[in-house]
Amino acid sequence: MKLKKAMYIALGCVGVGLGAVGAVVPMLPSFPFLMLAAFCFARSSEKLNHWFINTNLYKKNLESYVAGKGMTKRTKIRILTTVSLLMLIGFLMMSKVPVGRIILACVWALHVIYFVFGVKTIPEEEVMCEA
Repeated sequence: MKLKKAMYIALGCVGVGLGAVGAVVPMLPSFPFLMLAAFCFARSSEKLNHWFINTNLYKKNLESYVAGKGMTKRTKIRILTTVSLLMLIGFLMMSKVPVGRIILACVWALHVIYFVFGVKTIPEEEVMCEA
């Protein structure tokens, strides 16, 4: 049980680190790494989970989504743009792997459908009022 907890803590720390870098570097998405950190800390340590949900990184990127309220249009566009660019690079590199291209295109399409129709869009003012 201690090994499992240590693995969650290590993965959570990696998620926070990559999420922090992704918040600054435009080509690295922060959202999935921060979701990983939130998941891991929630399962490993109440103290780390409490610390993480009180960071500005969490509040600016995940709080409204995790609360079930949704995301701002700007956040959705940022995530979709980053993911689309990264998947385009993978798509271009798979010129000799047509099955890989098909799978990647399907994953991209489902990703876009989920963010456009599955995640509620909330006004910027709603997020600003909470901060």
